[in-house]
Amino acid sequence: MIQEELKLAEKMEQKLPPRLIVFLQLVGRKAADRNERAYLVGGMVRDLLLDNDNYDIDITIEGDAVALAREMMGSTSDSITVHKQFNTAKIKWQGWNIDFVTARSEKYAKPGALPEITPGSLEEDLRRRDFTINAMAVGLTGDSYGLLYDPCNGQRDLVDRKIRVLHGRSFIDDSTRIWRGLRYEQRLGFHLEPHTMELLKRDIPMLDTVNGERIYYEIDCIFKERYPEKVLERAHQLGVLKKFNPSIKFDMWMNERFSQAREMSFPHPPSPIIYWLLVTYDLSLETKEGIIARLRLPKQIAQAMRDCSSIKDRLKLLATPGISNSEIYHLLYGYSLQAILANIIAGQVEESRPALTLYMEKLHSVKPLLSGSDLIKMGIIQGPLLKDMLNALLDARLDGKALTREDEKNIIRKML
Repeated sequence: MIQEELKLAEKMEQKLPPRLIVFLQLVGRKAADRNERAYLVGGMVRDLLLDNDNYDIDITIEGDAVALAREMMGSTSDSITVHKQFNTAKIKWQGWNIDFVTARSEKYAKPGALPEITPGSLEEDLRRRDFTINAMAVGLTGDSYGLLYDPCNGQRDLVDRKIRVLHGRSFIDDSTRIWRGLRYEQRLGFHLEPHTMELLKRDIPMLDTVNGERIYYEIDCIFKERYPEKVLERAHQLGVLKKFNPSIKFDMWMNERFSQAREMSFPHPPSPIIYWLLVTYDLSLETKEGIIARLRLPKQIAQAMRDCSSIKDRLKLLATPGISNSEIYHLLYGYSLQAILANIIAGQVEESRPALTLYMEKLHSVKPLLSGSDLIKMGIIQGPLLKDMLNALLDARLDGKALTREDEKNIIRKML
């Protein structure tokens, strides 16, 4: 099971921050004290071998992961979240989120169901995973510290740049692996090996067996990739994208939208919400509501999608020649800035873009200099009149008719 006594301790010390190395060594010692064994597993091991940065820290314990995580709380971590159902714990330690998982084996009662879990060995735990390149571990305990465990020949597939499932029912048991496989393929510049490709194509219908929240999670992970459009294009080629929604089509126009979103967000990556809005931009509100319900989208994404449709309906008004700043403000006030940005990128009414851009860059943050309290001190009684006067001050500020507090006071005096 150990791959030729390959030592990764030196590579770990080269790639990982010293304080994280100290933490992992402490985990190994505490596990040994408990007569248990600890391992670094999954994506971090893969990326260590690829010499890529990755601080997504997953630790598997042959023993009681939750108890060991609680022991680590005593001296090093800030907080802990325990999931008793799966015997796992997540601790927040010096800015890192570190998962502790009890080594386990899994059985699937039916396609798409969550697995039935029983404690198991490290090898059983690795063989339950999605792809060979993610089914490797590095020992943290005693003499095994830094040793690579590779029962599924993941290192060989890394060298060959292949994405390979571990068994023929992989996509049947958990079809979200289809989306994950495409994501890893495009991120790493690998390719699905032929048999895995056959299984993926065969099992595309199994995506219908998975609940919407799990599909949402996988799509959202794609939108956090550096170039999510590469995954969507591949999904379109293989017929997977239609399982997201049959109305969504990937084309060069979509590719350009994603690229423009990155340019407009530079030097920061775009929010995943922007990609959600761009990929659904051409859909009817009714179709969007179907996606929202099916995937049980979070409220922030769902509302931004609805806002995007509402703004799209107002683009011709926003393109009116000579439109005032206050008119722009009232047409767009209350809508999310992500939805406005999506319309700047994808809207078909070119003449509306100056108004959208002006609102996003400047108008949305404009407020009167005088507050409601100031107006009350001037003798205005709280009520509808006070609200009307504040709105009048806002319009004056937006349209450049009030530049100072004194200008605003003069407006109120004239209104009185």
